[in-house]
Formats: sequence, C-alpha cells, structure tokens
Amino acid sequence: PLLNVLRVTPGTRALNKNGPFPEGSLADSPDWMVEGQKAGWNYAIAHAPLGLLKKLDRSVLAAWVVAEDLHRRASEQVEKFGILTKAPNTGLHIQAPYLPGLNKQAQIILKAAEQLGFTPASRTRIQVEEPGNRLEDNPWADVG
Repeated sequence: PLLNVLRVTPGTRALNKNGPFPEGSLADSPDWMVEGQKAGWNYAIAHAPLGLLKKLDRSVLAAWVVAEDLHRRASEQVEKFGILTKAPNTGLHIQAPYLPGLNKQAQIILKAAEQLGFTPASRTRIQVEEPGNRLEDNPWADVG
C-alpha cells in the first residue's frame, strides 16, 4: 500500500517506481468452475487485500482455487478411508492412493499462494496499488 512509500523500511532495495501496473480487478469466477471451486474463488476475492488481485492474475488464482478444491476433496477421502490401505494382490499395507494427490495439491496451493501474495512472507514483498495512488503520481515517493 501507499504506507510502504511513507514509512522507512529496512533494507537497501529501492521501491520500484516503474513496475507494471495491471488493470482491472478480479470479481466473478470462471464459468467452468464447479460449485466448490466457485466458493473458493469468492472466498479469495473477499479476503484478499483490496486492489491486490487483477484480471491478469486470473489463471494463477484459478490454479490456486482448483488445487485447494482438489486438496480438500482428497483430504476428505483420506479422512474417510485412512492413510493406509491393503494392496489387492499381496494384502500388505500401502499408502492410500489419495495421499500423493493430496501432497501434490498442497505444493500447488503453496506455490500459487506465494505468487498471489497469500502467504505471510509473500505479503511483506508486495505493494498494492490503490486507485489514484500510483507511485509516479505520489509527491512523497522520493522521500526516504
């Protein structure tokens, strides 16, 4: 936010005054999403910092939403059937087939969340452009 311009922050990196400023905020979920995914999309839109998600971020948010939905569904199956199952041929206990999918979706969620600024660490590295507050229009941008 604009506060990053006004307060002194430790470190030597200067603020990027010439960074890209994508236009248009995200709102409605893609038509192809199923209901659980649309709910995840709406949750992300409602809880993301104002001005963070832009139309250009649609595919990354979609990846996050789909991975979150698949992760939830795999988690439900692991809860229902357990983390171990018996192999059909040997009868030995093996890892449940939903666990690799659960783990893979968790990786996708975390990667997309980092790109979107959804993690605590990634939020410290982003600046949210507020309407009418571009850095080049800010008389205080060069202070500090």
